[in-house]
Amino acid sequence: MSIGAGIALFAIGAILAFAVNVEVEWVNLDMIGYILMAAGAVIFIIGIVLMARRRRTESVTHTAVDPASNERVTRQSTSAPDNTAGL
Repeated sequence: MSIGAGIALFAIGAILAFAVNVEVEWVNLDMIGYILMAAGAVIFIIGIVLMARRRRTESVTHTAVDPASNERVTRQSTSAPDNTAGL
């Protein structure tokens, strides 16, 4: 969601900065456009970083002794976070 929000903010800021030619006395639309573009870029980068951190997997190894046969049993499980939840 943050990647899409970053792209949307960047696009709205670009429209305000480059495409709108309206003069308003109490606000500078060009400056607001540049601020929105910067905020969109920052949010986009944060979204990429958070997505990269979420893709890590964890591997856990459990070792136990089977009481019936006195053999060592090793179980290994690998888990990855659910990537469909945040997309």
